[in-house]
Amino acid sequence: MTSESGAALARMAEAREGAHGAGQDPEKRRQILSGAREVFLDRGFDAASMGDIARAAGVSKGTLYVYFQNKEDLFAALVASECTETAERLFVFDAAAPDVETALTQLGHSFIAAVVRPGHIATLRTVIAIAGKFPEIGRQFFEAGPCAGIQRLSKFLAAKVEQGVLDIEDVEQAASQFLGLCKDGVTAPILIGSNEPPDPAHAAKVVNGAVRVFMAAYGAKGRGCPCCGTTAGIEASASEKPAAPVSAPDLVEPDLVEPNLAAPDLAEPDLRQR
Repeated sequence: MTSESGAALARMAEAREGAHGAGQDPEKRRQILSGAREVFLDRGFDAASMGDIARAAGVSKGTLYVYFQNKEDLFAALVASECTETAERLFVFDAAAPDVETALTQLGHSFIAAVVRPGHIATLRTVIAIAGKFPEIGRQFFEAGPCAGIQRLSKFLAAKVEQGVLDIEDVEQAASQFLGLCKDGVTAPILIGSNEPPDPAHAAKVVNGAVRVFMAAYGAKGRGCPCCGTTAGIEASASEKPAAPVSAPDLVEPDLVEPNLAAPDLAEPDLRQR
């Protein structure tokens, strides 16, 4: 369908829009995105058409064009919507909670479960495939997905820095590093063709390792326990004197008198012929 015919259908649908106005009904928008998700997952981006999406969503093509100009615009909106929902669901923290390791461990498990879902993997593959031709879609995916998660985690880490529990110079970099440690070990095999979900034991090992590495790098050493933020027993008293150095025991100097190496007198043999 040409852009002119799509615009004509959109104008016809606008006249039928209700109190919300053209393209402003949030329920209708969710209905369209739900149908689009079904079609894109089933047929892929290239094979999907606006007609297919309209039928799956139960709306007319005219109504579809009121909300979205074209298939690319619709896919970008779907990606942004799903990424935003995921970020809002996963990255929820209690800044007052003292146990950083537990918070990061819980996030790591939830994060891995989200990024290995078949729907997410399919979306990620599609974004990677079309980002060269439609860079705006790639940008929206990155901003609504990875960037949003990093920003939310950064706020939690910044609060822990203020409380003296963590020692981080760049919280956004630290947040990106932690999420990378969690996902890189499990998503790469799936992206390149493995359809098997990660083994739960392996996922747990990845998360626990990520938390250990993160706390080793950013735990506030000497300022508080990285688990609970307390300082009891962490810092040594400044008044304590260091232990006196232990001197080496006196060693008896060995006898260095040069031994007598003179050869013994040897009797001269009798060389006369017998």
